[in-house]
Amino acid sequence: MEDINVATNLHRVWRRIGEAEQLANRHSGSVSLLAVSKTKPDRYIRAAWEAGQRAFGENYAQEAEEKARRLDDLTIEWHFIGPIQSNKTRGLAETMAWVHSIDRLKIARRLSDQRPQHLPPLNLCLQVKLSDEPSKSGIAPSEIPALAAQITELPNLSLRGLMAIPAATSDYQQQRMAFKQLQTQLFELQKQHPEVDTLSMGMSGDLEAAVVEGSTLVRVGTDIFGAR
Repeated sequence: MEDINVATNLHRVWRRIGEAEQLANRHSGSVSLLAVSKTKPDRYIRAAWEAGQRAFGENYAQEAEEKARRLDDLTIEWHFIGPIQSNKTRGLAETMAWVHSIDRLKIARRLSDQRPQHLPPLNLCLQVKLSDEPSKSGIAPSEIPALAAQITELPNLSLRGLMAIPAATSDYQQQRMAFKQLQTQLFELQKQHPEVDTLSMGMSGDLEAAVVEGSTLVRVGTDIFGAR
């Protein structure tokens, strides 16, 4: 694997986020960065941590759990952002601070049941499907209210907001339209659940559009750690 300068890349992404906040007339620091470290070696995560990054995202349950245990000497806020199999929930419940990819009550219930009592509630985002791509996970916007109501009844979870991965496009206006859909859904959700505050949207290729449309957390991997 070719070595890259993680710290330099990280500062470049932080600068992009800051410039996007400014263009959108948003307060500096209103958008957090999740460094997506899937498939990347521990040394890259350590380099990012030493540069000041604290939140890291993983896509594969076993890899996420193993990294969290190996790197437990670092103060890391671990986020899981990939699809979840029901037989993989225990490790996530024990090691993650956030799970962004909830699209079934069964998974949420298992995470609640398996969350260790000494840990704070597990922060959850509902994954919303904004297009008809068969490869994309997520619930339809019409399903958000029912699933949100069920999850808020579970004791060891904290519903925080919504996540989406729109269809890839380089067209800025199309990017904004997709993200606007999710922002609208969050506004609707806040009518019943005013405590939700998170829009997890935007990646390396479209974070500027996401910030303009209200993202509070962008998920960037390639521009920090290089291509997979």
